[in-house]
Amino acid sequence: ALRWASGRAPARGLRASPRARTAMPSWVIDRYGSNEVLRFTRDMMFPIIHCPNEVIIKVHAASLNPIDLSMRSGYGATALNMKRDPLKLKTGESEFPLTLGRDVSGVVMECGLGVSYFKPGDEVWAAIPPWKQGTLSEFVVASGNEVSFKPKCLSHTEAAALPYVGLTAWSALNQVGGLNQSNCSGKRVLILGASGGVGTFAVQLMKAWDAHVTAVCSHDASTLVKKLGADDVIDYKSGNLEEQLKTLPLFDFILDNVGGPTEKWALDVLKKWSGATYVTLVTPFLINMDKLGVADGMLQTGVTVGSKTLKHLLKGVHYRWAFFMPSGPSLDEIAELVDSGKIQPVIDEVFSFSEVPKAFLKLEGGHARGKTVINVISRQ
Repeated sequence: ALRWASGRAPARGLRASPRARTAMPSWVIDRYGSNEVLRFTRDMMFPIIHCPNEVIIKVHAASLNPIDLSMRSGYGATALNMKRDPLKLKTGESEFPLTLGRDVSGVVMECGLGVSYFKPGDEVWAAIPPWKQGTLSEFVVASGNEVSFKPKCLSHTEAAALPYVGLTAWSALNQVGGLNQSNCSGKRVLILGASGGVGTFAVQLMKAWDAHVTAVCSHDASTLVKKLGADDVIDYKSGNLEEQLKTLPLFDFILDNVGGPTEKWALDVLKKWSGATYVTLVTPFLINMDKLGVADGMLQTGVTVGSKTLKHLLKGVHYRWAFFMPSGPSLDEIAELVDSGKIQPVIDEVFSFSEVPKAFLKLEGGHARGKTVINVISRQ
């Protein structure tokens, strides 16, 4: 405080880097489109600590999620730009150049003045919110409350596969669905889309909490899903899925990673008037705002979710939407489950930093069994 009073900035200032770095390697996009918009540059602006609770992380590994494909094409741009600049103070500026990538596992390089929980050299992991610059860079800045200590049993490559899908599943199951370690025993849980990143995490989390898990996936993923602990595995290609599920006892909880027509019948396989809940991760929120603008999009979204919630409540079941939520404390709990051996990363393929466009094409091809990981630093 005395140094501020004297008119001199503190030694660490707003950016604490002892090195006068101004640029770094990064994969960016300058416009929305398909894979050709990806561009490698060595001149991306070095991240700056703007708030006392922020940290700069040296990225060792990152991974790709379906949201990266969507953001590359411009999906959700209206809502994300509003979040980036809610007061429209940066007139004339845009979100470009934009770095994609949400997951990071790496090492803390610098800490803001208000950060006491982490220090330079700590190995951490995080999922960066989509309205911030992403992790396909040498460095990334994150809020301290978005960061957690990396599980000790995982390499950076392994750890980078979990944060975004883990927090998305955690949001749906725990924060929205109300499930936890003390109330899951014996509950029948149905997971639609069980072989994707969120699905494979959800299967493991539900088994860690002692639920009975029925997983829906394609036949070629059944071995993987059974290995992760699913009690029953149903191949959605082997016949009418709705009819197959109706032959089973009713469920207490459904996590829907698929959306589309499944929503029309999925709630019929829930136990009525027992607190049973359906949670979907496929919502029209961002699409509405892209099509209708911020105000009309939010209004339409509110009407949609309100009407569906009331409609299903009158039938004796709960209907909910869930979204990814960044949370360091939730990652702390996930790290404990990982270190105890109850959750493991599921990795489909690992690419080098120079192969980012190839990794996007891999993800775009679909049918991945686990995550697509990027080694930003070789030899993880």
